[in-house]
Amino acid sequence: MNLDNDTLRRILDNPEAMAAVERIEGWRSLGNNIIETIINKSEKVKDLKNKAKDRDLTAKQKKQLTNEEKEYKSKRKLVQEKLIKFATRIPAFLYLTDFRENTLQDVITKLEPDLFLAVTGLKVNDFHLLVRLKVFNTEQMNQAVFAFRRYEDASLRYTGIESHEGLSHYGLYDTVVSRD
Repeated sequence: MNLDNDTLRRILDNPEAMAAVERIEGWRSLGNNIIETIINKSEKVKDLKNKAKDRDLTAKQKKQLTNEEKEYKSKRKLVQEKLIKFATRIPAFLYLTDFRENTLQDVITKLEPDLFLAVTGLKVNDFHLLVRLKVFNTEQMNQAVFAFRRYEDASLRYTGIESHEGLSHYGLYDTVVSRD
């Protein structure tokens, strides 16, 4: 997950992206303007730290810096937890689909878009928008899908099940690799 201020700003500046993240289960419980609050707190903390470099802060300013930093970090953590909760549904989607040699992108957009919506709560175009805004890191998604596929196959083989005989390739997020 990328939750730096630039990524948060891209989401905030895009009404479609805001609508998409608001559809993530539990998002509304974070309160209104959560992303704006995180950005503002982050900038306030940065300003106070810059002032601290130039001169010593008063006790009041030090306390304010500590409080602002705590609030900023806790709100960012809440947003991250909600996005991670969404991301944890991706393996459930992978587990439920039988398309192993296709990229996840193709499975989501062409082969099983209704299943994706049912499992994650997001429409395909919402997910692509979040990926385009770099909320989800494509390279890390490829690694995660590969690891999931390998561990899933190993655990099934351990129980004596060969779920996809003759499978020669794994579809990752946006690429396909040889099983070997």
